[in-house]
Amino acid sequence: MTDSAKDRQHALTDEPPVCQSPDASWVALPFVLPPGACDCHAHIYGPPERYPYRDKRRYTPAPVGLDEYRALLAKLGVTRAVIVQPTVYDDNRITLDVLNTSSGAWRGIAQLKPDVSDAELRRLDAAGFRGVRLHTRSGLDDLDAMARRVAPLGWHVQLHLDARDLPEIGPRLARLPVPVVLDHFARIVVQDGLDQPGFKALLTLMESGQCWVKLSAPFRLGDDISPYAAVLPFAKALVAARPDRLVWGSDWPHSSYHGVMPNMGVLLGLVGEWAPDGGTRDMILGINPARLYGFE
Repeated sequence: MTDSAKDRQHALTDEPPVCQSPDASWVALPFVLPPGACDCHAHIYGPPERYPYRDKRRYTPAPVGLDEYRALLAKLGVTRAVIVQPTVYDDNRITLDVLNTSSGAWRGIAQLKPDVSDAELRRLDAAGFRGVRLHTRSGLDDLDAMARRVAPLGWHVQLHLDARDLPEIGPRLARLPVPVVLDHFARIVVQDGLDQPGFKALLTLMESGQCWVKLSAPFRLGDDISPYAAVLPFAKALVAARPDRLVWGSDWPHSSYHGVMPNMGVLLGLVGEWAPDGGTRDMILGINPARLYGFE
C-alpha cells in the first residue's frame, strides 16, 4: 500500500495512528553551511493538553516538539527556520507561540480561510508569518480569494499539490497576484520520468519567476530509500532551471510518513549532490530563504 493510500485509510479510522518519531541520530554534513542557513519547511507540535488536536485528522503526531527541533538545528548549525502550521489543529496558535519565542529568527506559514479578519492578518504578520498554505484537494476554491487577501502584506501562497494537476492549474497560478511556493518538489512521481507533463509544467511555471519550489521530503516521491537516487535527476533539472527560485526544507518530524524514517543530516547533506556548486548551494540554503521570507 502506498503512503497516500495509507493516509486515506487512516483518515477513515476513529483513532488516527501515532506517527513514528524522527531519526535523531547524528550525521555530519559534507559541506559548510552558509550564514543564515534555513530549514524552510518544518512542523512543530505541542502537548495536546495545551494545543488540542482536531477530532477529524489523518494522524496523531509523534511525541516530539520544539525542544527536540531546536536541539537538532543547533547541532547542524542551521540558524533559521520556517514553521508550517500543521493541519491537525483548528487554529494557528501553536505556530504563533513558537514564533514568539524565536527572537525573529523563524518565520511561519498559516492555515487560513478567506474570511479571516484584517486584524488577524496584521497580528500574524507582526509575529513573522509570511504565507498561507492551501491543499489542492480542498483549497483551490479559496485560492484566488486567499491570494487577494494576503497580497497587501507581501505574503505568498504555499500549495501542497500533485504535480499531475500542474498542466491544468499552472496558468491559473501564474496569474495570481502573489508568488506561489510549491511543497515537496511539487509532489512529482519519480517513476513517471523527467518527461511527465506535470514536471514540464513545473519547469514552465518556474521560468516565469512566479513559482518557488521547496526541495523537501524527497522520501515522499516514490523512492523511499536514502539517498533517494531517483529524485536526483529532478533536483538537478530544477537547479539548472532556476536556482534562484529554490529553497530547502526538512519536513521535520516527517508526520504521517510510513516508510523508513529519514535522517535530517542526510536530507540536508543531499543538497550537496543536488547543487555541487558552492555558490548555488549557498543561494538555496541562505540567500533565497532570506529573500522569500523577509529575513533581515
